[in-house]
Amino acid sequence: MSLKANATQAPDRVRVRRALLSVFDKTGLVDFARELAALDVELVSTGGTYRALSEAGLAVRDVSELTGFPEIMDGRVKTLHPGVHGGLLGIRDDAEHAKAMETHGIAGIDMLVSNLYPFEETLAGGADTATIVENIDIGGPAMIRAGAKNHGYVTVVVDPAEYGTVLEALKSGNGETDFALRQRLAAAAYARTAAYDAAVSTWFAGVVCDAMPQRVSVSGTLSEALRYGENPHQSAGFYRTGESRAGVATARQLQGKALSYNNINDTDAAFELVGEFDPARTAAVAIIKHANPCGVAEGSDLLDAYQKALACDPVSAFGGIVALNRKLDRAAAEAIVQVFTEVIIAPEADEDAIAIVAGKKNLRLLLTGGLPDPRAAGRTVKSVAGGLLVQSRDAGVVDDLDLKVVTRRAPSETELADLKFAFRVAKHVKSNAIVYARDLATVGVGAGQMSRVDSARIAARKAEDAAAAAGHAEPLTRGAVVASDAFFPFADGLLSAVAAGASAVIQPGGSMRDDEVIKAADDNDIAMVMTGMRHFRH
Repeated sequence: MSLKANATQAPDRVRVRRALLSVFDKTGLVDFARELAALDVELVSTGGTYRALSEAGLAVRDVSELTGFPEIMDGRVKTLHPGVHGGLLGIRDDAEHAKAMETHGIAGIDMLVSNLYPFEETLAGGADTATIVENIDIGGPAMIRAGAKNHGYVTVVVDPAEYGTVLEALKSGNGETDFALRQRLAAAAYARTAAYDAAVSTWFAGVVCDAMPQRVSVSGTLSEALRYGENPHQSAGFYRTGESRAGVATARQLQGKALSYNNINDTDAAFELVGEFDPARTAAVAIIKHANPCGVAEGSDLLDAYQKALACDPVSAFGGIVALNRKLDRAAAEAIVQVFTEVIIAPEADEDAIAIVAGKKNLRLLLTGGLPDPRAAGRTVKSVAGGLLVQSRDAGVVDDLDLKVVTRRAPSETELADLKFAFRVAKHVKSNAIVYARDLATVGVGAGQMSRVDSARIAARKAEDAAAAAGHAEPLTRGAVVASDAFFPFADGLLSAVAAGASAVIQPGGSMRDDEVIKAADDNDIAMVMTGMRHFRH
């Protein structure tokens, strides 16, 4: 009976006579409360919110007047009382509820204005465990959930950004709110408490070192509604999770049109790749197309790195994403804008570079303030029908691996440097991945093929095309090294690389036919290094 009354028989319009305000974020609070008071809404409040309103000269009752009980335990207990929750949960048109409210002197609460202790911000700030625990809100979520459940009669406001909308509705509705608004605000309220609980549970799983807890929650806050998804018939939005990892979510967009779904996906791939290269050691540039690198290079400076990266596959670079690991400077900016580019992403940019990019009004320039740490822990989530695939982030870095030479010939110092470079890149190429590299630059990339030998052949063919376009006598795979993201199941993939001119190979190893592959390398005087770690990327 109560459920039916609340869900289907609640009045469309409800007069707001009493509002309970209890917020941590006091942005716009006083002005909002003043407007409520002007609409003859009685104000009830708690703790710091009560003090802020009182000091602003507003007539406000302390919540203890409703509960008949003082705030105790440093504020941990102040609203957990029938005088509050009865006022929020009571169904006004239910005779039994109305009688209980009258019997126990419970006053109805028609509006709840509440936001929560800053748990996420406290966690991101690196606070100690005791401080983090103290910022787990209890009373706030309980009130929000109670008011939202009874949205047939209660207007719940959990975001200061909604103050204007609520005031407009009250003023145009003679102090009343309609059911559609209350319902929408209730949905937002539950989404907020769900996200809050997700943040707390995720943190706790880390505290107890539970990599795969029995239940996992994923939440995000809408940053931007996108025009469409991967294709125009798909809806899409970009949600921020609160993770502080430098990248698209933390970037400032200085100019250019709005990012699309595909732009965001590709830009993330580009910046994660370029983050593999320590800017204190080298300048590096990655050019990405459809989430795969079409050119990556280290250089003496960004211009040098960009030119080397572009040379790998100048055709695919058209309409691509360019990621840099250092501050974008004038010389690099002048070169990049000569090629149609969708997005440039970098930690910073100097004023000359910003001015140059500004000449291309549709080109997006994103500045992140830092680089992602390739070794940092984290998790990735992918949806499948009826479930989620959750895994730890691939934090393997080639510099940390125990590389083993398994052939008669060991790689030279130059080959070893190129092998490490190629393996860094292969980590960010869709599997099956084959990467040819020479002089710390990619010269051929084969991505996402059903067989490894096909990836090797495609990469070699793209190198031939690039050589022809540049007027080289032969492709740069001659004398290059090659990286494979996973083991060669047969010798044919290796032999394809040999045919392309590769002189050294880096691969994880672990195939039942490793001996066969090693023999093929020895027969062709190829140096081979095994890493013991694969980098599948699907």
